[in-house]
Amino acid sequence: MAASCSFRSAVRAPPLSRSLARSAVRCRGAAPQGGGGAATTSKLVMEVKERLAREHPGLPTGRNGRDDDDMILWFLKDRKFSVDEAVSKLTKAIKWRQDFGVSELSEESVKSLYQTGKAYVHDCLDIYGRPVLVVVAAKHFPSTQDPVENEKLCAYLVEKAISRLPQEAENILGIFDLRGFSVENGDLQFLKFLIDVFYYYYPKRLGQVLFVDAPFIFQPMWQVVKPLLKSYASLVRFCDSETVRKEYFTEETVPPDFCS
Repeated sequence: MAASCSFRSAVRAPPLSRSLARSAVRCRGAAPQGGGGAATTSKLVMEVKERLAREHPGLPTGRNGRDDDDMILWFLKDRKFSVDEAVSKLTKAIKWRQDFGVSELSEESVKSLYQTGKAYVHDCLDIYGRPVLVVVAAKHFPSTQDPVENEKLCAYLVEKAISRLPQEAENILGIFDLRGFSVENGDLQFLKFLIDVFYYYYPKRLGQVLFVDAPFIFQPMWQVVKPLLKSYASLVRFCDSETVRKEYFTEETVPPDFCS
């Protein structure tokens, strides 16, 4: 299905608020203080790698491990090239991946919840060239669904979305379809997990979040969640289905749930 998807030939940059624009510039143009360019960056990556090997030899190596140069560089950029902060955050992220068994997750391992259609990675990119993760809130039932399995599905889908990042792309679009949301779909525990996922384990991978057709009943939960998001709250946009169709996709690439 993905092969049949097409998006506008000129991939546009998503509209950003003034604060988000400043953040994006800092992220894309991030460089160590004091200059030095690639040589200094490589030196910092090596320093982090040596610290991790010396202080946390039990952490796994290889892809997404303590000696993964790309992962180390990403976390250095996230921590504004502070070696101490990058080491601390990387240690937490790599240990979580190991304990949670992220590398072992597959569609088969999350099959029972995946088949509900409560969340999925859309086959097409949005018009800004970002992979799209869709969550259908009305199909989430925390009272009857295993919270650990929900977390595994979340991690699997985030991994899947990131694996589809085109070259030069850095983050994904999250769409929360809130049509039909009711009290029984509310799950503060899971939302806290989701916040941790994107702050601690996949920093700066979430480019924007759309809350689509949020009913009035969702507002009390938003008032609780918003302070927990801190600066990430600026990534959230409340909009309707028509906005999703017209501003983020073409007729050929819009997710089926938003076709009409």
